[in-house]
Amino acid sequence: MDGTPPPPHSEVPAAAAPQVQQHTGSPTDFLKGVVGKRVIVRLTIGVDYRGILSCLDGYMNIAMEQTEEHVNGVVVNRYGDAFIRGNNVLYISAAEAL
Repeated sequence: MDGTPPPPHSEVPAAAAPQVQQHTGSPTDFLKGVVGKRVIVRLTIGVDYRGILSCLDGYMNIAMEQTEEHVNGVVVNRYGDAFIRGNNVLYISAAEAL
C-alpha cells in the first residue's frame, strides 16, 4: 500500500437524480398559494377529492369547486361544489405546479 486514499465513490450526476421541489415557506403560505388552484384533498378514510380550492378556514374546513371524488384512484362522483369538514382532512396537496 502506498498510503494514498482510495478514490471517492462516484456520485450520481444531478441531472439523473430525481427532482424534488423544495418549499421553504410555512404551511400557511402554501395554503394561501393554492387558493384558486387545483388541489387534492385526502381524507382520513383514504378518499380523495380533486378540484379547485375556493377557500378554507383555520379549522381546515374546505370549500371546493369542480370537485371529483376518487376512491382507489377511480372517479365515483362529481360535484359542482363540495364542503369538507376540517377534522376529516388528512392532507392537502397541490395538483399542479406552484
